Amino acid sequence: MSFLKKISYTDLAMGKSQNKFFSQGLKFQCQGSGKCCVSRGEYGFVYMTQDDRKKMAEVLKMTPSAFTRKYCEKTGGIWHLKANPDGPECLFLNPKNQCEVYNGRPVQCRTWPFWPENMNTRAWRRDVVRFCPGVGQGKVTSPQKIQKTLEEQEAAEAELFGPSSLK
Repeated sequence: MSFLKKISYTDLAMGKSQNKFFSQGLKFQCQGSGKCCVSRGEYGFVYMTQDDRKKMAEVLKMTPSAFTRKYCEKTGGIWHLKANPDGPECLFLNPKNQCEVYNGRPVQCRTWPFWPENMNTRAWRRDVVRFCPGVGQGKVTSPQKIQKTLEEQEAAEAELFGPSSLK
């Protein structure tokens, strides 16, 4: 999912065209399609911070260590959810396209589609509008909320990949 192209929100805000992109906010409301819960090639991993693993374990009424052993693995020294052996969708996506661990879902899932790499006109149209039926739906998400979400995503990326990942 996210974490592949490291673009700092601060860097985005410095460019006028980038800042104008969401200066009036963006309409988005999840439509429950489950499309974001299906691996799309290079966006295959759902990376897990330590806090993500604790929250998901709590929702599943497990200890964090038991959750990590059962549902996570490391690639390149970074924890992520295991791939679903039965398909490209997340292990926790049920047949009704609902997340079974919604209240404990990781930062990467909570912050979609407001990821740093999506926050320019070209990427938004190419990677979000064409893919996600929630774009243009519901109420406008304020620029302040988008900024807060971007900062949450960046903090998770810095924890997982180190502060240099944001440059």
